[in-house]
Amino acid sequence: MLLTIGIIIGVILIIGVLFVNLSPEFGGSPTKEQKEYYSKSPQYVKGKFENAQGVKMGLSGADTMKALRGYFKSQKNTTPEQKIPIEKIDSLELAEYNGPTQLIWFGHSAFLLQIQGKNILIDPMFGDVPAPHPLLGGKRFSKELPITIEKLPQIDAVIFSHDHYDHLDYGTIQQLKNKVKMFYTPLGVGVHLEEWGIQKKQIAELDWWEKTVLEDLTFTCTPAQHFSGRGLNDRGATLWSSWVISSEGENIFFSGDSGYSPHFKEIGERLGPFDFAMMECGQYNELWSEIHMFPEETVQAAIDVKAKKLMPIHWGAFKLAMHTWTDPVERATAEAQRLGVPLITPVIGEPIDLMPVGNKETYWWQ
Repeated sequence: MLLTIGIIIGVILIIGVLFVNLSPEFGGSPTKEQKEYYSKSPQYVKGKFENAQGVKMGLSGADTMKALRGYFKSQKNTTPEQKIPIEKIDSLELAEYNGPTQLIWFGHSAFLLQIQGKNILIDPMFGDVPAPHPLLGGKRFSKELPITIEKLPQIDAVIFSHDHYDHLDYGTIQQLKNKVKMFYTPLGVGVHLEEWGIQKKQIAELDWWEKTVLEDLTFTCTPAQHFSGRGLNDRGATLWSSWVISSEGENIFFSGDSGYSPHFKEIGERLGPFDFAMMECGQYNELWSEIHMFPEETVQAAIDVKAKKLMPIHWGAFKLAMHTWTDPVERATAEAQRLGVPLITPVIGEPIDLMPVGNKETYWWQ
């Protein structure tokens, strides 16, 4: 019996090792030359990227076990009990659109931004499961997206905030890569894209506060308080960030994933105010409060960056924490009303016009 158990454990370990080393989902690893280049960054310390303020990236062993017990414990309303509404998008209308700046939300943190006649994808995770294998994560709340990847128009730019599976998806990249002109990432994330067949000349990697120009648009890589990693031993191997997207007439902020910290005020002072801010608001817990904001902090962060309008994101698609699936937007709505912050809560797939003043709260989750 002991021999049989030992053989089973050995086989499982071998399969695990082979999966980690052979599956393309895990991405690439930086070369010695790339690490030397990263070492010029103030965020790169002793071979790893680090947060400011001395914030740690990991949980203790005890906290990890506590988190796992809480995640797999049966809890009510952590996923929708009914089909959530999705507004379908006409591919021809999308391809021919040349009007005012608009955003289309795909749930979680994924967006299509149409601005200055360009199509820009932000953290396009269009897969069903935010994990390296379907058995290792929960499925997307909705069974379909507003539009399939195949029917998306040509994409001028893709922007990534970091390399976690709910933001950077291997399957999505494989379907997208032949219709994308340029990819913009924080330092190191380009290693994964190159491993997946993207040409190096199509990838621009930026450090915090660095900016680049795409014709009449400026992309600025800005700080966030989070972490990175796709494998068992690559935590901190790539940088994480927020982003500022600016045109001659508009200024947009995308928070990426982040805990609440002074960097929001610094961004607001240096690059604000913002016409529109997409701010992380979901997948939080006291165990990891430094790397994911609570909804009340999301609203305060929007005030800090001097946002004229706030859209709570990082919810509505996946269960990655123990709170109910509607808790993020309910708490953010209440806090925004209390503090007088204009809030936008569109249905997934509904075009968002950035220019009108005032709230657009549909309460579709009810």
